[in-house]
Amino acid sequence: MAQTIMNGFKLLPLLAGSMIFLFATATVISGCQKAEEKKPVTNQESFGTLEDGREAHLYTLKNSKGMEVKVTNYGGTVTSIVVPDAEGNMDNVILGYDDVAGYEADNPFFGATIGRYGNRIAEGKFELNGEEYQLNINDGENHLHGGEKGFFKVLWNTEEVTDNSLTISYLSEDGEQGYPGNLEVSVTFTVTEDNGLNIDYTATTDKATPVNLTNHSYFNLSGDPETRILDHMLTIDADHYTPVNEQLIPTGEIAPVEGTAFDFTEPHEIGARIDQIEGGYDHNYVLDRSGEGMENIATLYDPETGRQMDVITTEPGIQFYSGNFLDGSLQAPDGTPFIQYSALCLETQHYPDSPNQPDFPSTILEPGETYQTQTTYRFSVR
Repeated sequence: MAQTIMNGFKLLPLLAGSMIFLFATATVISGCQKAEEKKPVTNQESFGTLEDGREAHLYTLKNSKGMEVKVTNYGGTVTSIVVPDAEGNMDNVILGYDDVAGYEADNPFFGATIGRYGNRIAEGKFELNGEEYQLNINDGENHLHGGEKGFFKVLWNTEEVTDNSLTISYLSEDGEQGYPGNLEVSVTFTVTEDNGLNIDYTATTDKATPVNLTNHSYFNLSGDPETRILDHMLTIDADHYTPVNEQLIPTGEIAPVEGTAFDFTEPHEIGARIDQIEGGYDHNYVLDRSGEGMENIATLYDPETGRQMDVITTEPGIQFYSGNFLDGSLQAPDGTPFIQYSALCLETQHYPDSPNQPDFPSTILEPGETYQTQTTYRFSVR
C-alpha cells in the first residue's frame, strides 16, 4: 500500500509527500483506535458448556415494541420468541430449553438451523456429476436434516452482534456427513420493528453440492405447550403438495390439495381433519408464488390469544409438521411435558429428496454461485 501511495503522489515535492504520508499514517492509527473502542456486546451471556468443554453463548435480540428473541450459537438455535397477545400479555411462543445441555442431548431439532439439507433424502444417496454420494443415515433408512451431526449440532462462529441482530457463520468441510465440497455458510437473525424475526441465509461452495437451509422452530401461539395447536387456524397459499410414502419420502407426484384434508388455501382449523392424515401432517406444500422475492405464503392464528404469525419467504415450498412425534418424554424448563400436537413447524424450504427428483426445483449449488434465501416470521394480533 505504501508503494501505491508513493507512486500516486510521485509528482509532488518531497515535503508535501512526507506530509501526506504522515497524515495517512495518523489516519490509520486513529482508525485502529476507533476499532478498539468498538461498543461492547451487552446482550450476550453464557448458555452453558458443551461436553467437549467449549462454551456456548446466548444472544438476546429486541425491538422497541417489546418483542424479544433469544438465539444461541450452538446449532444456530432460536430458543425463545416472546411476543404480545391481543391483551398485551407477553409469552414465549416456541418450544425450547434454558441451557445448552437440552439442545446437545437428543431433541427433535427445537429451533435449530437445519443444513446442509433440510428434510429427507431417500437412503441418503444421490448422484451428482457422475459420482454417487452416500450421506449419513439417521432416520430409518434415510438421511434427515443434514445427518446425526448436521448444522444443529455444531458451534457456530459469532460474526456480528447488535441490539436487534446476530450474524453467525460455519464452515462445513468437504465430506462432512458425506456431502461434497467446502461449504461456507452465514445466517443473520434480525428482530424488526414490525415484530418480525427475519432469517437470512447465504452460502458458497468450492464443489457442487445440495443445499437446503431452514429453521425448525416449534410454534404454539397460545404460549402454553399444555394447550395443543389443534384449535389454531392455518392458511397456506398452495394448491398442491408432494405426497409421500410410508417413510415420508416424496413419491415424485405433485398432487392437488383441493377436496382433501391437505387443503389450507382458506383458513382451516388444524385439528378438524388431522385424523384423516395417517400419522398427522408432515408434508411439503408447493407454494403458489408470483415471483422470486419475499411473499406472504402462510398465516397461523390462535383465536384464544389473538396472536397471528405470517410466514414470508423467498422459498418455493414449506413443510407443515404438526408435532406428531412429540410424546411427552421431553419437558419445558418448568417441567411441562411436550405432548403430541403441543406445537407445529412451518419450515420454508426446497422440496424433500430433490437431489433424486429431477422434476423438483434444483437444490444444487455450484462453485461461483451464492445460495441466498430469506424467511420472516412476523407476529401481530387481531
